[in-house]
Amino acid sequence: MDLSSLKPAKGSVKNRKRLGRGQGSGYGGTSTRGHKGHKSRSGYKRKIGFEGGQMPLIRRIPKFGFKNRNKVQYKPINLWLLQKIAETKNVNKIDPQVLKEAGVISKNDKVKILGDGQLTATLEVHAHAFSKSAIDAIEANKGKVVVLK
Repeated sequence: MDLSSLKPAKGSVKNRKRLGRGQGSGYGGTSTRGHKGHKSRSGYKRKIGFEGGQMPLIRRIPKFGFKNRNKVQYKPINLWLLQKIAETKNVNKIDPQVLKEAGVISKNDKVKILGDGQLTATLEVHAHAFSKSAIDAIEANKGKVVVLK
């Protein structure tokens, strides 16, 4: 067997219809497009969402709401998670870099510390935002809160 003897599988290759090549071909005249109408014309392209002249669904349904471009999305981190990271990593300063290494956040996430859970460790916490209860809990354990830009 060599490359010159390779052939496609039987029945896998079909001849395409040769349209508009005269009446004798069987595909002359209208070239399988039928008589008259949009689809018979050259250059026909159906518009996206076109429903034959009926008002399209996309235009029948009302629009509402908007996306606020200036909204800041924070990744919420609770105090119990800070306590767990402080114990496992044996650190007293927690910042986004430490949280990223722990697999809690992604590279560009902004962090907000929330006050759920117990915090017993004395920590210096660097984050983009804090809840009031989180600040109270961190400072109650003689910790330090640093807000990042």
